[in-house]
Amino acid sequence: MPSVLGLLEAREKKVREEVARLREEAERVQAALGEAERALQRLADARAMVAEVLAEPPCAVAEPVAGAVVPRRAEGMTATVLPADYQRVMSVLEPDAAREGMRCQQLAAALGLQAVPAKVEGVRSKAKRLVERG
Repeated sequence: MPSVLGLLEAREKKVREEVARLREEAERVQAALGEAERALQRLADARAMVAEVLAEPPCAVAEPVAGAVVPRRAEGMTATVLPADYQRVMSVLEPDAAREGMRCQQLAAALGLQAVPAKVEGVRSKAKRLVERG
């Protein structure tokens, strides 16, 4: 027959192992809880920041207007107020002003550019902007 002390020691050993296992699990749960609490705090901070920003009156943000580098034409304005690329286009077009015009491929060639679609479209864009601005 087993001794009472032997039974108690076996039972104590089993309970110690259970306590050790539960401590490890508690540490894992505690670490997961800490991580979840930090994530929750970041979300709460983000929500508070967004609410604060949305509560402020909207500020006027100057958005760039397409073609803003080319000013609208005014009386007495010369081509010297234009950016350099536009001045080059004007220098090619001004002597031919009496003629009916020039195709963008011809204009690209006159500017010393290759007559490839990318270059021609760039010249076309500049020419259109000059026409829009007078």
